[in-house]
Amino acid sequence: MEKKTLNVAFSTQKGGAGKTTLTVLVASYLHYVKGYNVAVIDCDYPQHSIAEMRERDLKTAMDDEFYKLMAYEQFTSLSKKAYPVIESSPENALEDAAELLKETQPDFIFFDLPGTANNPAVIRTLKEMDYIIAPISADRVVLESTLQYVVVINDTLVTTGKSKIKSIHLLWNLVDGREKTELYQVYEEVIEQLGFPVFNTFLPDSKRFRREQSVSHKALFRSTIFPADKTLVRGSNLDTMIDELLEILK
Repeated sequence: MEKKTLNVAFSTQKGGAGKTTLTVLVASYLHYVKGYNVAVIDCDYPQHSIAEMRERDLKTAMDDEFYKLMAYEQFTSLSKKAYPVIESSPENALEDAAELLKETQPDFIFFDLPGTANNPAVIRTLKEMDYIIAPISADRVVLESTLQYVVVINDTLVTTGKSKIKSIHLLWNLVDGREKTELYQVYEEVIEQLGFPVFNTFLPDSKRFRREQSVSHKALFRSTIFPADKTLVRGSNLDTMIDELLEILK
């Protein structure tokens, strides 16, 4: 039976919700730790944050002996290259993905899209997603905006049968403190009434999520050519969230 590539998007219309960081963290963990093959289509024009991050990562790895050795050791142990990051746009994302599939067949393609539901090109690309993960935080403005966004996507694309989308899941991100408070329970009741499943795992608001390659060689978390450092993964809930994600994607 031929392997099927799944299209996945961390998608929301609010900036700063963490969708780009989540895309990188999940893609790198699945590719370098879990043994899957992934690709990223960065169509978040004009920022192209992931494509820019890949350029930074590669430059640091080439210019810095510490990271050069780290990259060599990783390549030797895994026998696999860094996953492709393709700079694209909402208009060209699907065509670029089709070109990629002529050369290789990854398990997952992650799409980093702009957060506008009124852009026809974004809608056209979203229709071809198998799964959409929408990060949410306990900020009323962010939450209401994201819920409005997923309701529109659900009503126009999912329930009408006009898309490939199998499900839309919500993920608590940037949670303040070690535990979710009563406020989260109130919000989750509202979400349950709307009928959207929510990840059991939440991701805390932690500075580690922003830690990239640096001249100080501190343990890194966010990188397109390395997985998050094991010492930093502890307590981040990233590993648990990814196990839960894989259960959904299976």
